[in-house]
Amino acid sequence: MKNLIFAFLLFAGISIAQTQPKPQPTSVPVNLETGTDPKPHITNAKMQTVDAASGLRPVVDRIIKEPGPLWMAYTIPTQRKERSMCCFDYRNGADGCCTGCKLENREGSYNIGTIEGGNCTQHLEPTDYAFVFLRAEGGHITKTRVFSADCAVDAAGLPFYWLTGVKASESVALLAGLVRSNDVDPDRGKHVGSNAIMSIAMHNDSSVDPTLESFLAQNMPSKIRQDTAFWIGNERGEKGLEILRKVVKNDPDPAFRRKAIFAFTQAENGAGLKDLLDFAKNDPNTGVRGEAIFWLAQAGGKKVGEQITDLIENDPDTQLKEKAVFALTQMPNEEGVPMLINVARTNKNPAVRKKAIFWLGQTKDPRAVDFLEEILFGGKTN
Repeated sequence: MKNLIFAFLLFAGISIAQTQPKPQPTSVPVNLETGTDPKPHITNAKMQTVDAASGLRPVVDRIIKEPGPLWMAYTIPTQRKERSMCCFDYRNGADGCCTGCKLENREGSYNIGTIEGGNCTQHLEPTDYAFVFLRAEGGHITKTRVFSADCAVDAAGLPFYWLTGVKASESVALLAGLVRSNDVDPDRGKHVGSNAIMSIAMHNDSSVDPTLESFLAQNMPSKIRQDTAFWIGNERGEKGLEILRKVVKNDPDPAFRRKAIFAFTQAENGAGLKDLLDFAKNDPNTGVRGEAIFWLAQAGGKKVGEQITDLIENDPDTQLKEKAVFALTQMPNEEGVPMLINVARTNKNPAVRKKAIFWLGQTKDPRAVDFLEEILFGGKTN
């Protein structure tokens, strides 16, 4: 499980909330190509069922020519994970539980995460499937969404096409076309491809990794590259880390490397921490190294403290040393305070000691207060 326990990140307008998973029983895998596709709970829709087993693209091309706006959806296979992909009403829901999504609500929030306690989920077991939703209007797909099985959906009385027999590889190919297109969500003014990248990453299919890797090419738009790196780190496991190591570490653009290294924090069980440390030590750009140290502290906490303090002590770059000092303040539960005190006492660089004292002054931790009192009232800092 990722070490950033609650990370609310604005990637394509998506919030991600994460908590520790609970052990769950297994369930029978879903056969998605035999006409037994599980369906989402959809209300307020003019429903039609369309067989897409002979090919997804021709079916979608035919449907988007219909008068819109309209929605279509289908089932995709996913890795079995405890998560909810839905809309959460924190203002009206006493428990902050999933209250369902209104597809045409332009002001609603879309969240991915896990919530413990209360009666927030209908499915007590993690599922190995999810639902891709596509909105079409004016002959173009204007929105892509992914919902989990626990998310009820209100279609606002619009035409709704439920597609059966969709092959995962054809879904990936369709969504990849949206990523490479210039189509824009008219409500948000954002490229439709941003959410399509997330949808692709959710699929459990062999076509996903090479497709996502192609979006990291240097000739792709910067935003697509950044979003792709994030979702590779978040969803694609060890294979995803291999892709990130190969592409990000060798990319000549320091601005991209600086943005993309956050993806390594998303790997489960801290699998990306060694990569962050490698960036911190060896990247030729000081800005990238500083960013890596920042996320290393956030994701690794106390267990990477020795590596960070070693950089503070031994790296010749004063600017990087100061960034590493700040990174100690980002450790969870004030774990970096003892290390900051030690830096303030012992580091040979006056600018670094001064920076450590400054950040200690920003915390209310009693250990920091005691140390500052020691300085003010005649104690020694060496």
